[in-house]
Amino acid sequence: MRVICIYRDNQDYSRSVFEWLENFRRQTGREIEVMNPDENVGFCEAYDVVEYPTILALGERGEVRASWRGRELPLMNEVLFYMI
Repeated sequence: MRVICIYRDNQDYSRSVFEWLENFRRQTGREIEVMNPDENVGFCEAYDVVEYPTILALGERGEVRASWRGRELPLMNEVLFYMI
């Protein structure tokens, strides 16, 4: 399973996303892939990502299993479920 966090640096929400990702890594020992939407426009269009930050959990064939959009970040256990 692939989990990706899509967000832009230097935005008003960037610090909270960075801190959430760091806490996730420390607490779970796992890393979430980070993606800049400006460098991956095709990916964002394919998955209809128009709000940042967005966290996507993708299945083996690239299907969306779960998504979280907006500034209210999910609980770490919710995301970790899709990484196990």
